[in-house]
Amino acid sequence: MLGVGGDGLVGCVGGALAGTDALFGIVPAGRGNDFARQLGVPSDPERLAPLLLEGEPRAVDTIDANGTAVLGSVYAGVDAVANDNANRTRLLRGSAAYYVGALRAIASWRHADYLITVDGERHRREGYTVVAANSGYYGFGKHIAPDARVDDGLLDVVLIRKAPRTLFFAVMRELEAGTHVRRPEVEVLRGREVRIELAEGSGRTLPYGADGELPGVLPVTARVMPGALRVLAP
Repeated sequence: MLGVGGDGLVGCVGGALAGTDALFGIVPAGRGNDFARQLGVPSDPERLAPLLLEGEPRAVDTIDANGTAVLGSVYAGVDAVANDNANRTRLLRGSAAYYVGALRAIASWRHADYLITVDGERHRREGYTVVAANSGYYGFGKHIAPDARVDDGLLDVVLIRKAPRTLFFAVMRELEAGTHVRRPEVEVLRGREVRIELAEGSGRTLPYGADGELPGVLPVTARVMPGALRVLAP
């Protein structure tokens, strides 16, 4: 079966196939194409056609997020708000829509008080976002989790902690290369099961995103499903 589109559609089709013996092919034809980017699936038809016709299947991990299969990542914070803003934008496309959406989100952001549980170990952090990543890319080519692998049975949990807004703009500039993880305000954890929620008494509601979509609000539990999807990829 083929998924023709961006991360939302690819995630929907691939998620439906997770845990089955079906073979999944990706035609990157959307705004972000971040899961295809992680897998190295080309968008050029001359390179893509041989892969889809003659390629060997590869087993990759997926995520179970509150009962929904997700391919790339689950994130909760200013990025999910920016995602919502970008999805509502009709005049801009691609990275411009996400960047403007992010500016609007940051301008009104107040730090969230998170409780993150990774394989039973609890971490309380204030900050901008928490990302549970299977794939290293999200948000139109942003390399949020540069060490993430789709076949290691683990999620990379990236936390951008409380800091001045100027730091977040610096982090945004570094996301493409993935060098933001060198900053002391950025923390990376790893685990098989991640629960993201707001600390008791925070008095707010926060959406979480998954593969460019916004399926709900916190809390969310993300569990890795090792080798759950057979995909045609280099």
